[in-house]
Amino acid sequence: MSIVEEKARQLLEQARENEHGRMAKLLINDGPLRQTVIALREGTELAEHNSPPAASLFLFRGNVKVTGQEETEVNEGELVTLTHYRHSVTALADSVFLLTTVTSIEGTGAHGADRG
Repeated sequence: MSIVEEKARQLLEQARENEHGRMAKLLINDGPLRQTVIALREGTELAEHNSPPAASLFLFRGNVKVTGQEETEVNEGELVTLTHYRHSVTALADSVFLLTTVTSIEGTGAHGADRG
């Protein structure tokens, strides 16, 4: 089992016990690049938030729904580019994903900040 897979397993166990149903661990913080493993217990939502200039989600396990300009269901093993609009993420089953973000690109801010 890889280090990331082991961290995913541990975080899901912690999320199941956490009163808010979620846990996260920042793995890489290199300038504007962030990679975070996030675990959500079934039914837990990450409320609507602005999108960074670039982001992707790789689902290790479970099933999530991403809402924004469009609604997307992400299944285990899928890699998706996240919307450039405000969005939320809801766990349709106990889920763990790797969120990769670029937090800034010179001359830009978070997407969606001026889109309502």
